[in-house]
Amino acid sequence: MRRGVRWIPLALVAGLILEPVVFVAVARQIGYGWALLVVVAASMAGMVLLRREGVRAWRSFRAAAQAGQPPGEQVSDGVLGLVAGLLLATPGLVSGAAGAVLAVPPVRRLVRRRVQVAAERRMSSAAAGQVFGPRRVRVYPPPPGGGSPAGPGTAQPATDGPTIEGEIVDPR
Repeated sequence: MRRGVRWIPLALVAGLILEPVVFVAVARQIGYGWALLVVVAASMAGMVLLRREGVRAWRSFRAAAQAGQPPGEQVSDGVLGLVAGLLLATPGLVSGAAGAVLAVPPVRRLVRRRVQVAAERRMSSAAAGQVFGPRRVRVYPPPPGGGSPAGPGTAQPATDGPTIEGEIVDPR
C-alpha cells in the first residue's frame, strides 16, 4: 500500500495541471458555455450518484450482515460507487470522465475484483475469509510418480485429473 500512496501527490499535481488544459481544449472545440454546462451537469450527476450509491451501499451492507454473509463485495462495490460519484462531482472534465467510466457496471466489476485481490493480499487468510467469504482455489494432485506435475522446479499446474475444491483456513 505504501508504494501506491507515494504517487498520490504526483497524481494530484498532474490532475491540477491536466484539468484546465483539457477544459480549454474542449471549450475551444465546442464553446466555453457548452464546456461549462458539461462540467456543471457532470457535477450534479455526481452528487446524485453519491447519494444513491451511499444509500445502496449501506442497504446492501446491512442485508449481508443480517443474512450472516461476508460483506466484502458489498463494501468494495459501495466504495467504488462512492469514488465514481466523487470523481463526477469534482468539477472537471478529466475527473468527470474517470467517474463516468467507473460508474459503468462492467468496469466497476473489473475494478472491484482487482481491489479485492489487493485487499486479500494485505490481509491474513482468516480475515480475508471473514470479509470476502471463502475463496475458490484449484489444487492439482501430484502425478502418480510424485514430484511437481510439470517437472522439478517448475510451477506449471497439471491440466489433466480432477479439480479439488476447498477453503483456505488459516490455523492462527
